[in-house]
Amino acid sequence: MRIKAIAAALGAAAVLTAGVVSADGKATYDSVCKMCHGTGMAGAPQTGDKAAWADRIAQGADVLNDHAIKGFKGMPPKGARPSLSDEEVIAATEYMVNLSK
Repeated sequence: MRIKAIAAALGAAAVLTAGVVSADGKATYDSVCKMCHGTGMAGAPQTGDKAAWADRIAQGADVLNDHAIKGFKGMPPKGARPSLSDEEVIAATEYMVNLSK
């Protein structure tokens, strides 16, 4: 009986946390975005370059996030990592914007 109760509790915990997404912008940036945005490869605006980011930031987070998720000009959707969730891409975009203000 005790094993069934533990299994039921674990099952309930799994259901409660199933929709929770942990998005770490720095980790995503370091593993995916940094290759281009850290060096300016393929014309990507370098993270921290305030002048390069000013007009982009002025467009607003919705536009930046849309471009990052769907791709824009030379940037492939989700930085060519389709396995990323939208939340992970948005967190990485927010991370870059915060470093580039």
